[in-house]
Amino acid sequence: MGSKSNRSRRYTEEFKRDAVALVRSSGRTVTEGARELGVSAEGLRNCVKQDQADRGQGPRAG
Repeated sequence: MGSKSNRSRRYTEEFKRDAVALVRSSGRTVTEGARELGVSAEGLRNCVKQDQADRGQGPRAG
């Protein structure tokens, strides 16, 4: 069996905001930012997409 847990990690809103800001301001890719922060690229990508939607820059859910 693998060593990964089935439980997802929960991050504070502050951490998510800072992680998204790092990607946006640094020119790093989401994958590079995730690696640097020690989080999953998929999780960080979701945060970035949510941030874009909140700013009215992404596709609308619905």
